[in-house]
Amino acid sequence: MNIRKKKYVIVILVLAVFVLSIWAFYPSNQTSNGQVRAMADFEAESAGAEGYDEYINSHSTAKRPEGVIRIEGENYAETVGDGFEVAEKLHGLEGKAVITPETGSINWDVQMDQPGLYNVRIHYYPIEGKSSAIERQFAINQEVPFKGADIILFDRVWGDRNEEIKRDDRGNDLRPRQVEKPEWQITALTDRYGYYDEPYSFYFDKGMQRLSLTALREPMAIDYIELYQDQELKTYEELKSEYTAGGIKPVKDQYILIQAEDAEFKSSPTLYPMSDRSSPTVIPYDVSKIRINTIGGLNWKLPGQWIEWEFEVEEDGLYQIALKQKQDQLRGVYATRSLMIDGKYPFEEMKRIRFNFERDWQMNVLGGDEPYSYHLTKGSHRIRMMVSLGEIAPLLQTIESSVLQLNEMYRKILMITSNKPDPFRDYQLEKRIPDMVEVFTEQAETIQSVADYLEQATGERSDKVAVLHSMVRQLKDLAAYPETVAKRLDAYKVNVGGLGTWILTVREQPLSLDYLVVSSPGRELPRAEATLLEEVGHELGAYAASYTEDYDNIGNTEEKNRAVTVWITTGRDQAQVLKGLIDDSFTPDTDISVQLKLVPGNILLPATLAGEGPDVAMQIGEDVPVNYAMRGAAADLSRFADYDEVASRFRDSGLTPYKYDDGVFALPEQQTFPMLFYRKDILKELNLTPPKTWQDIYNMISVLQKHNMEFYLPLEATNASLVPNATFSMLLYQNGGEFYRGDDKKSALDSEISMSAFKKWTQFYTSYKFPLQADFPNRFRTGEMPIGIADYTTYNMLTVMAPEIKGLWDFTVVPGTKLADGTINNEVASHTTGVMMLENSDDKESSWQFMKWWTDKETQIAYGREMEGLMGEAARYPTANIEALEELPWPVKDYNNLESQWQWVRGIPQVPGGYFTGRHLDNAFRKVVNANENPREAFSDYILYINDEIEIKRKEFNLPH
Repeated sequence: MNIRKKKYVIVILVLAVFVLSIWAFYPSNQTSNGQVRAMADFEAESAGAEGYDEYINSHSTAKRPEGVIRIEGENYAETVGDGFEVAEKLHGLEGKAVITPETGSINWDVQMDQPGLYNVRIHYYPIEGKSSAIERQFAINQEVPFKGADIILFDRVWGDRNEEIKRDDRGNDLRPRQVEKPEWQITALTDRYGYYDEPYSFYFDKGMQRLSLTALREPMAIDYIELYQDQELKTYEELKSEYTAGGIKPVKDQYILIQAEDAEFKSSPTLYPMSDRSSPTVIPYDVSKIRINTIGGLNWKLPGQWIEWEFEVEEDGLYQIALKQKQDQLRGVYATRSLMIDGKYPFEEMKRIRFNFERDWQMNVLGGDEPYSYHLTKGSHRIRMMVSLGEIAPLLQTIESSVLQLNEMYRKILMITSNKPDPFRDYQLEKRIPDMVEVFTEQAETIQSVADYLEQATGERSDKVAVLHSMVRQLKDLAAYPETVAKRLDAYKVNVGGLGTWILTVREQPLSLDYLVVSSPGRELPRAEATLLEEVGHELGAYAASYTEDYDNIGNTEEKNRAVTVWITTGRDQAQVLKGLIDDSFTPDTDISVQLKLVPGNILLPATLAGEGPDVAMQIGEDVPVNYAMRGAAADLSRFADYDEVASRFRDSGLTPYKYDDGVFALPEQQTFPMLFYRKDILKELNLTPPKTWQDIYNMISVLQKHNMEFYLPLEATNASLVPNATFSMLLYQNGGEFYRGDDKKSALDSEISMSAFKKWTQFYTSYKFPLQADFPNRFRTGEMPIGIADYTTYNMLTVMAPEIKGLWDFTVVPGTKLADGTINNEVASHTTGVMMLENSDDKESSWQFMKWWTDKETQIAYGREMEGLMGEAARYPTANIEALEELPWPVKDYNNLESQWQWVRGIPQVPGGYFTGRHLDNAFRKVVNANENPREAFSDYILYINDEIEIKRKEFNLPH
């Protein structure tokens, strides 16, 4: 009997667990996501003396004169630079406009009879450029009024190239290409970071005032500039009373469904329609095929990004608006959007619409339990939703201010203790830095107030708040026990870095949309969540499809009379962009089909040996082509009649690694090289300037080390396929050295120039104690390494990862070696990836056609822009095509720096056995640095190994030796 009772208890417990698990995975639908908070705004801490808040406070007593003052664009007073011109009836405009290029500045004079604060708006047209946002600096009387007006953004307008979504020959939807759809727009000058809901206000004094716009990036046409007063919006309750008084009534039996992926316009090419297969309720839906059915997600997350839809209304009256949305990324925070109809906010509450965290799709009527009503007239209308920081903005400003102050304190402590403090020494930091304890106490209180506000606003304590609490605990502890600061400096640095990451994370506000519904108030809406049966059917169908669908091939697979098989080893996003370009331009123009396959990077060699390799391999390392050529597996491209014409697209340095035995066995796709990065603010504090020569570096090392800061030189982690070190290559090439001699039969590293370069390189680590390992981007961000030499793609990382130091750093040409004639040699070595044709290709002519198309200027520009549009600035493409790099969306000043360095770039030849060069160069370096060996002796020993390997390989392939 007891056994039977136990069985019953077990059965009941199992059923209870099952029911609870079902309840956990299917939470109740909450319609409050689209409601506006009633909490008072958090009061932001000031981020600095030159900020907008201080500027407004200094003019708090100024009047706001009514009326609008218009300044016609063509009536400018002065221009600086070339390329400015006045055009009539430009792109449908009635009247004249001034075209401003991507460099130079333009000035207007305006007579101000009434001094005071004014908002400023500009009617502009985005002239075709490099597909990035337009940037201008705004000044009044030749002075930038505050930090923020130094970079004003003007959006370009984007949309789907085709109205209908196309499918490949396997029935999958193809992501629509995004193209520019420029139109005249009117935009107020606002904060590019989204910290302020309202447009900037600028103070204009009485009398003649001069307005200036200095071009930082991209051209634009200006029709007019207006000084005006932004009108205060009515609240919904005020507007509702007006509806009642005006007799405006709700419509009946109206239902308009707008598919979110059918957006008319967007502010960025990253806002392309997407495929979501997380739920069977998305529209359209297919269990196994890719369907484009949503928009937004992680791409729609940065303040200022907007999406606009167009729809038709059949009768006048009051409507409600509902969204089928999913916010499954920000737990413990919330996403915020603003909503405009026909270019205007309907009422105050539409500036901040909040979307809380939910795992599943939600159907939200704006307004929640008491939906808002919107007055729409018969005809065409536009809804625009824009990412807004809302109540999060002052929290971010406050933490950003804290990070700057805590980093500044870190640098002060670092100057006393160094980054490796003696744990047994009392540095008496509280006496040597009198305000240290006060700063820690104040910042602990400030960060605690942010954490409390977030917890109150969201009703939960999540990982987003845990970071803040960790910092608060540590700061309180350090304030109470200042003698422990030195011992805990590493933990302090990690926590401050965590705050920086918190800013990046919380600033991003992702939201996915399936569709919008504009309908009669109270109209029944579609169900957003799937039932249990629908979920089971969806999962089982997807499981079955995993056995039938081909996920290796990308896009169309139909073969034409001429076909090329191409392997790509990067990611699916890159492959899909490439396949889109192939189907758009290469196949239609040449009638050659391309089988593009996404494969692992290590599969090319075994596949080639088995006779199953591709015709063309893309994005391969620079050591691969010559290794294949030695074995007769790579095709010689110099045999094609138009090779010289194709080779002229690249610098000689890009082709050097692919030359072997009078042939060329690949074309360069990407080419990267070192640049000098430096923190302008810290060098200014230390009275230093960016070094022009290596002697300048020696001079500045003592100043940096006196303040316990460091200079960074690139040093790769040890591995079997090391390339020659960038610093050594610089020193070698700048002094006239070479890596190989005697027709590449021997290493040239035994020369006196090479020995001297090796000794100088190792001395940085033995005599000057440079670090052997360092996370340069992060230490550059904190200021520990305010200067260093790194690959130029570090620029992309810093732009995205370290917004708090934007404008505080720059990059330029690397330091050079002063020659006997007084000139400076700034040569550096580059590294490349290439595209290679295999010798066993059945149709070499078609393969060559593909390689020419791929490395062409237009294709490289299109691919680079698509990748940046897809993945943001971090994915800016380092093309090896000279003309293409100029057309990619680099700010003019930064591109000029790149171009200046590129002229000094040299390639490192690849030779039989050359893989030993980088490996043994590193081995010799480690012997000197770690084992204190004599540099000349250590290097000479390893050069013997390099020469032996070169000789062995040349004998193996029957080459002269």
